[in-house]
Amino acid sequence: MKIGMIGAGGIAIKLADTIREMEGFENYAIASRTLEKAEAFKQTHAFMKAYGSYEELCQDPAVDLVYIATPHSEHLKNMELCLKYHKPVLCEKAFTGNAKQAKDILARFEAAHLFVTEAMWTRYLPSRKILNDLLASGVIGKPYLVDANLCYPNKAHVRLNDPSLCGGALLDMGIYPLTFGLMVYEELPSQIYAQCKKSETGVDEATVGILTFREGQQAIAFTSMLGPADRNGHIYGDQGYIEVINCNNPERIDVYNANHELIRSLGVPSQISGYEYEILECARCLKEGLIESPVIPHKTTIDVMSIMDRMRQQMGIIYPFER
Repeated sequence: MKIGMIGAGGIAIKLADTIREMEGFENYAIASRTLEKAEAFKQTHAFMKAYGSYEELCQDPAVDLVYIATPHSEHLKNMELCLKYHKPVLCEKAFTGNAKQAKDILARFEAAHLFVTEAMWTRYLPSRKILNDLLASGVIGKPYLVDANLCYPNKAHVRLNDPSLCGGALLDMGIYPLTFGLMVYEELPSQIYAQCKKSETGVDEATVGILTFREGQQAIAFTSMLGPADRNGHIYGDQGYIEVINCNNPERIDVYNANHELIRSLGVPSQISGYEYEILECARCLKEGLIESPVIPHKTTIDVMSIMDRMRQQMGIIYPFER
């Protein structure tokens, strides 16, 4: 499978390095806003083609799948371009700037019977099944509380401080702990509470969200670009609890009983980076003629965007394109 990438930033580098180690997949084409940057990326990461515009890449008939790795604010326009040339898409999270954009573009892909999915990579990881099996076994009883965090010292990052690029901690990092909680309960929250600390530019630089579900279960998610945190996630049940070391890319899963005694410690399968699983899922879906992945259905993408919209509304975070 020949992969074309739109955007030559850090996340594209990670996926390109991953694909180089995958059998049957090829770093085929890279497109950036300037040909010079695309050519440099091509040489460094062993791509076959370099394009100085996104449209040129989409016009290349050899591209089997387009991976979109631009800022959140650009995803809608990038996907519209892929739709124009009937190219299947793997689009980075957050999928769009808001739920309205997500609903619109997903409906158009569905009408065209064209595959598109969100690169929310934690949903594709094998550790997800390990967690689901543990919960289904009843080893910790009925979950009543989830907490998770993802924080990095990213305050100096220009893109994250730019409201016009949908900057801030929530869409970039907060989506991970939010997703962690949603994957445990597998339902939409009935109540949402959110609070943030705003930066000088008006984006959220530290955010806390509390989700309450139908039977009173809760999920607490927090994220910040002010400094590091342990990145761990916890699932508390009435008979014990689970600790996930690094909820963003699980390294180990520990299970404790009600007396705080470690009763199981599970490793996760070896991997290249973890990003390979979203590529493998795209290949499977395309082979089977699917237009969405059952791992992250289109409705799920819209639901998560809607939750973050509600959080932003409470925090008074409005992007320029929404005004």
